[in-house]
Amino acid sequence: MTGQDWLEKDFYATLGVSKDASEQDIKKSYRKLARKYHPDQNQGDPKAEAKFKEIGEAYAVLSDKEQRQQYDAIRSMGSGGRFTGGAGGAGGFEDVFGGMFGGGGGSYSTQGAGGFEDILGGLFGGGGSRGGFGGAGFRANPPQAGADITAATTMSFKHAVLGTEVTLTVDGRTVKARIPAGVQDGQKIRLPGKGRPGSGGGPAGNLILTVKVQPHPVYSLDGANMRMTLPITFDEAALGSQIDVPVYGGDTVKVKVAPGTPSGKVLRIKGRGVKTSKTTGDLLVTLNVVVPQNLSKEAKEAVEAFAAATTGSNVRSDILANAKE
Repeated sequence: MTGQDWLEKDFYATLGVSKDASEQDIKKSYRKLARKYHPDQNQGDPKAEAKFKEIGEAYAVLSDKEQRQQYDAIRSMGSGGRFTGGAGGAGGFEDVFGGMFGGGGGSYSTQGAGGFEDILGGLFGGGGSRGGFGGAGFRANPPQAGADITAATTMSFKHAVLGTEVTLTVDGRTVKARIPAGVQDGQKIRLPGKGRPGSGGGPAGNLILTVKVQPHPVYSLDGANMRMTLPITFDEAALGSQIDVPVYGGDTVKVKVAPGTPSGKVLRIKGRGVKTSKTTGDLLVTLNVVVPQNLSKEAKEAVEAFAAATTGSNVRSDILANAKE
């Protein structure tokens, strides 16, 4: 932003505050106006978008103590001083400084002000060489990006699977954020331009949103895949069977269990995980062979008969042999 821009724009009027407004009053007014004209609240309204930009530009200058002093000094020179140009009329900002350095044949003085050093001292807090006067002319502070801010949100397992839109209040502003399907517990989502406004025309910072996903009693997320543990009976595992597996959303699918399936075996059901914009995950089912706790007389006799029929096989033979070495 150039000095001419500062001379032509009334940042105090933009924020609706007086020239002697306190930092707190400026901040309060900015937050109120930013909420009113924020693009999220006025989608498709170019006038509101332009107004929001003007508000951010004004706040970037007036919220910075040094920039505000420079701005006030330039505005004072443009309105409260006296300039006699070479053509006999009042000149613009560049003419003023041309007169100061002998470039335009005119002269400039402020009411009640001192000499050349006083003018530069008022602009830059003392010391005429610090503000950037020279062959390149006047330059304001360079654009700087706004700071990032952090926030957190908690959502249900269903919203994490399907994706959702959340509304947050951050720094006095209402911010809407789209959460993609398949978001993980503890995942951080970066929302560009939703942070604090930049200064000197610089871009706004980012909002870093941490997502907390409430646990589900049956399912858990593993990237785009979904996991669950399913109990099966001893006979289903030993003899093999076809079982019904519940998938997320209320449906069931039939899955074959091979004879002799051990506990901990993972079955993969394709395409029944999380559907994202890039892929569709699977449902991973971990089988848990359940040992009955209370056997009836008939069941006990059957197990004893099974044990007698399989006496020749020792499932721990390899471990026992290796333990002796």
